[in-house]
Amino acid sequence: MLLNADLLTQLNQRSSNPLGKKNLVFKCSSCGKFHSQQNHSSVMADMPNEPENVIEDLVQMGMYDRQTLDLADSISKADLQTAIFLKAAGRGDPQREKLVNELIKQAGGLDEAFAAAFGHKSGEFFNDTLRYSRFTRRKFMRNVAIGAALVGLASCYNQSESLKEEAFDAGSLEKTDLKVSFLPITCATPIIMSEPLGFYKQYGLNVELKKYSSWSTVRDDAIAGELDACHMLAPMPIAMTLGLNSTAFSTRLASIENNNGQGIAVANKHKGKIKEAQDLKGFRIGIPYPYSNHNLILRYYLAGGGLNPDIDVETIVMPPPAAIAAMKAGKIDAFILPDNFTQRIVFDDIGFIHILTKDIWANHPCCAFAAGDEWIKENPNTFRALNKAIIEAAEYASNKTNRVEVARAIAEEKYLNQPIDVLEAVMTGNFQDGLGNTKNVPDRIDFDPYPWQSFATWISTQLVRWDYLPEEKANYKDIGEQVFLTDLARELAVELGANPPEKLLKVEKLRFDELDPQQPQAYLQNQINQFGV
Repeated sequence: MLLNADLLTQLNQRSSNPLGKKNLVFKCSSCGKFHSQQNHSSVMADMPNEPENVIEDLVQMGMYDRQTLDLADSISKADLQTAIFLKAAGRGDPQREKLVNELIKQAGGLDEAFAAAFGHKSGEFFNDTLRYSRFTRRKFMRNVAIGAALVGLASCYNQSESLKEEAFDAGSLEKTDLKVSFLPITCATPIIMSEPLGFYKQYGLNVELKKYSSWSTVRDDAIAGELDACHMLAPMPIAMTLGLNSTAFSTRLASIENNNGQGIAVANKHKGKIKEAQDLKGFRIGIPYPYSNHNLILRYYLAGGGLNPDIDVETIVMPPPAAIAAMKAGKIDAFILPDNFTQRIVFDDIGFIHILTKDIWANHPCCAFAAGDEWIKENPNTFRALNKAIIEAAEYASNKTNRVEVARAIAEEKYLNQPIDVLEAVMTGNFQDGLGNTKNVPDRIDFDPYPWQSFATWISTQLVRWDYLPEEKANYKDIGEQVFLTDLARELAVELGANPPEKLLKVEKLRFDELDPQQPQAYLQNQINQFGV
């Protein structure tokens, strides 16, 4: 099974009653590895196609014998976890690792995969899943089949006889060669990582990632039809759809790329002087784009500290890659940008991190995956496949055990072009703040692709508050429903085995107040009454 040779020998020796030849673990004469069948190909080749039919075969193979289960009970979970990765996911074979990880994912997680593969407490698992209605009986049977496949794959891997990935049917795609934009920031992680880690290919897509330096250029190329889909700031689809400072271009926000993952960084010359928002008075502060949560969150933070963002500070729009040079040259005092830039100024000893945006609005959205409405209508299957790949990548990146792998995948020059130490600090949340402190903030950045429509509500209230959006155009409910494709994101997440929320809206808790998305006008008026702006 998924055990090293020493553990397998112990299993055979520790059985007080012989299990019968069919239950013993043998060294395979074909491949030299260990499993419970002398003819290793039967483990995989003879597996029934229908999950329901595999149970009887597993019993006949001896994999659910009571004594075998007792032995499995005597092995610690740590032993199993160690063995599965030593035997299945190691040895520098990316294809092998991907197959095993996919099987574990399809089984619903590592614990479920172990239960399915070893029969260890599988009865309890089955009863619990029915009781809590997380899985149907058919799905449970499928998971057991996956477990058996996992045993065969890990015990005796041969490329010609291994479990093949289920091929995605690309025949329904309207087009497969796509151009997708990104800016070199950690916020684009799911869009970027989907190329080197194979998520696009899995869905039959050949994606050319086009690297941009500014958001206005992304907007212009999207409107001109130069792009199939885009990495955008979360407010951009709202601004583009409503025609704010550009030609109106109906754009849909399909999924959230990242949550949190931003910060306010300040130049070293201000060390020891900056404690709260009011200490930023008189600063020149870099922002990436007017229609960004960076700008809106900065304004919210400053106003909550008693400053008027249009009078007491000067905000300067600049492409994110230019911010470090600007701070080093003394052209700006601070900036609010993605965390790879806030961390980079610490790495380069140019500045320090004043505050993470998660401490202003926990789990706020930053960037998003978006596409033009007409393109979506012309390419519905392609859009669905592309969005699904990105949602799956976001789910993968949300698993903190994958963060180092993801950081290394996106660090290359053609992607983020950042030192791996900088990206690992952001992704893991273990970092230096430039003030002599070592921080451990696991949710410094996160990746929840679910596009809550209450995000759109908060964004819209702030666009009105700061005179970017005329109040008469601010039909908050319609904006959320028109721009955010929440129902589709939920549907695709369910297909991937995730458990997304059922609701469209939730109360958003921020540093100075809470937004009830059912009462946006009252929320906006309370801000004006409380803070004067």
